[in-house]
Amino acid sequence: MEETMTPRLSLHAEIPEDLYDALQNYLETRPHWNQHRVFCAALSLFLMQNGTCDRKINRFYLDSLFDYVA
Repeated sequence: MEETMTPRLSLHAEIPEDLYDALQNYLETRPHWNQHRVFCAALSLFLMQNGTCDRKINRFYLDSLFDYVA
């Protein structure tokens, strides 16, 4: 049985230093979270709240929130 992988893209973004520092502090105290997981959760939640998404985006949010790896 062949396992399908979700295509991934690399994203380069500049964020304010205070936001970066807060993210690093968050990640240092939560070993099960990483930058990728935080950004997927945050971006998918933003899209859900603004009504510009479909069920696949909802699934990304839930998967990242509950640390589910497909």
